[in-house]
Amino acid sequence: MAAQQLAEAGMAVQLYEAQATVGRKFLVAGHGGFNLSNAEEIAAFSERYGQEAGRFAGLLHHFSPNDLRAWAADLGIETFVGSSGRVFPVAAHKPAAVLRAWLGRLRALGVEINTRHRWLGFVGAAGLRMRNEREGAGQEFTLEPEATVLALGGGSWTKTGSDGAWAPLLQNIGVPVVPFAPANCGAELAWSMFVRDKIGRTPLKNIALRVNDGPAIRGEIMLTAYGVEGTPVYALTPQVRAALAGSGPATLHLNLKPDLSPAALLLKLKQPRGKLSFAEFLKKALHLGAPVPTLLREVRADVATLGPEELARLLVAIPLNVTGLRPLEEAISTAGGVAFEAVDEHLMLRQRPGTYVAGEMLDWEAPTGGYLLQGCFSTGAWVAQAIIGSQLARGSSEQ
Repeated sequence: MAAQQLAEAGMAVQLYEAQATVGRKFLVAGHGGFNLSNAEEIAAFSERYGQEAGRFAGLLHHFSPNDLRAWAADLGIETFVGSSGRVFPVAAHKPAAVLRAWLGRLRALGVEINTRHRWLGFVGAAGLRMRNEREGAGQEFTLEPEATVLALGGGSWTKTGSDGAWAPLLQNIGVPVVPFAPANCGAELAWSMFVRDKIGRTPLKNIALRVNDGPAIRGEIMLTAYGVEGTPVYALTPQVRAALAGSGPATLHLNLKPDLSPAALLLKLKQPRGKLSFAEFLKKALHLGAPVPTLLREVRADVATLGPEELARLLVAIPLNVTGLRPLEEAISTAGGVAFEAVDEHLMLRQRPGTYVAGEMLDWEAPTGGYLLQGCFSTGAWVAQAIIGSQLARGSSEQ
């Protein structure tokens, strides 16, 4: 995004990529449904970035979801807003098609794309050590650009090149880098072997989930052999991580019937069971089939003997004690990266004027649903604006 906007401003742009092809993580982003952004209002949208909400409000106003849709349309990519508010390309435009159109635009603008080139660190006041890895051991050389944008990704999905290996190169010049941590990932639970064998991978739809006494997130989760995953789990990763780091418990409370009022739920549970088994009664009264009875017995061995009031309380707050988060390599995204204290309002490194940082290598996180890609696009557009302004100012001073 930064390369495109700089080239459109008439600047000569060189893009260096360590992998054999450009945009591998962009393609990975489309595996689970290619949502580019979200149609949520900016005020609510910015809150998705947690403690960086104020900063992202400005970034989103500069390059908004509407701007992103206009950018896609200019590439010939039609988009639509789904029922969840997520913004998708139409079915004909798969991630690879979007990337091809985008790279075609960059080449038409004169952007020089160099693959299999690795950044090795800084040289002098403005130089960059590079290595051409196209042949054998590679040839090292030095660049001295007027401005540099680092967009090196986080620490997950290493097969795409997003391995976080850049962190020591910045730390060597005094840039604070917050350690990487998994974000948007599954939560591990200490299931019994019986449950692991019984559950497999089973979805639970129309549920609500919260961490300890925090706010609930609606959606669908997947029970797995290691624990739980799914959009509500991903959205709650920051709270789970904080709880695990603290002295208290990290407990997910699962509400299986968030659409029923307490009174309505209790009324259904007071129906006569007759000769129905516990599992049959749950299915008849509340349409809760497998694996719910197994799940309930896991957290409360005597669940089948509970009275209506106690069972009602359990069904809306099933305690799932989290023992850990899934490994960084499995995470959709990462927390951690270049601390915002290390950059100015233009996202330029304080330790190295003329070098800007964009995308996931900055220390921010957001849930899935279009917020991750939009955040990356907006930071790219933001640094492009800063560089254009800097170059214009330099040109004026030289006249």
